Amino acid sequence: QVQLVESGGGLVQPGGSLRLSCVASGSIFSNNLMGWYRQAPGKQRELVATKTSGGNTAYAGSVKGRFTISRDNANTVYLQMNSLTPEDTAVYYCTQRNTGTYATYWGQGTQVTVSS
Repeated sequence: QVQLVESGGGLVQPGGSLRLSCVASGSIFSNNLMGWYRQAPGKQRELVATKTSGGNTAYAGSVKGRFTISRDNANTVYLQMNSLTPEDTAVYYCTQRNTGTYATYWGQGTQVTVSS
């Protein structure tokens, strides 16, 4: 069992920045993937960015160059979001998966609203 706690969401003006944080606890393997998905109203949940414990990253094309995913260790992941637009408005979810397992864990979600 893995528990994920997210923070950092809020209201920001277009062109502004936010930094999301997620801390995982529980049965964390040294080899794992952590990342972020988002879901806008009426839309499917979509990948934002992921990073493995080995350092490999992946980004959605819509955020590449604006967002940066980083990790302090096996348990903590951040998402630095710059040049935000209203299209970035969504609930952002932290996710974690231990390498070699089939269970994906999700945080409760944090709301990001980009509006003037």
